[in-house]
Amino acid sequence: MNPLIINKEYTETIYLFNEAKADLHIVQQEASTLNLFVLHLTDLSCMQHIHIQQEGEHCRTNIYGLAVLKGKQEYLCDTLLEHQKENGTSTLIFKYLLFDEAKGEFVGRLKVQPNAQHTDASQTNRNIVLSDKAKMRTMPQLEIYADDVRCSHGATTGALDNEAIFYMQQRGLQKDLARQLLLQAFAEDIFEKMPIQQQEQARNLFTQRI
Repeated sequence: MNPLIINKEYTETIYLFNEAKADLHIVQQEASTLNLFVLHLTDLSCMQHIHIQQEGEHCRTNIYGLAVLKGKQEYLCDTLLEHQKENGTSTLIFKYLLFDEAKGEFVGRLKVQPNAQHTDASQTNRNIVLSDKAKMRTMPQLEIYADDVRCSHGATTGALDNEAIFYMQQRGLQKDLARQLLLQAFAEDIFEKMPIQQQEQARNLFTQRI
């Protein structure tokens, strides 16, 4: 598959909404910016492989993802982000909600090559498991071959905060509504990164799904 090239100093915004399958390879040239939004809010099981290469200096990459999985659905998102030249920045935030017997997997690979000094990269994967039978697997991986960089990664998987639900019930909210508001708050920082015209569509899809 031929990669998509983002030209020098150009900004590209790409949306993957409910794709049944996605193998995406993107190459960024000098001072280009990529904003990639990955939303999986459908009953389809899916494997997605995303490979981003920063081939020029001063590139910026932002990847924001959200998946809501139900039934016996399975969803894998495998990302590889390569910093190959100096002064690149990247931010990756990917979130999963898992119901029923769903299975989720996130692989986040960040590679900083020897010529990619002064890289600033962060990677975050946060997941909420809403059933004893649902399963989540997360594998953040850092490969750093440069010595003057700032790179971080974090991954958390847990249940919905019952104390927060109880607190909201004490103030007059029904349990189901309290639960819905907490799930919406969990996803909101993904939506707010999107352009205004796409935010409403994404929020509606998410609300229908939860």
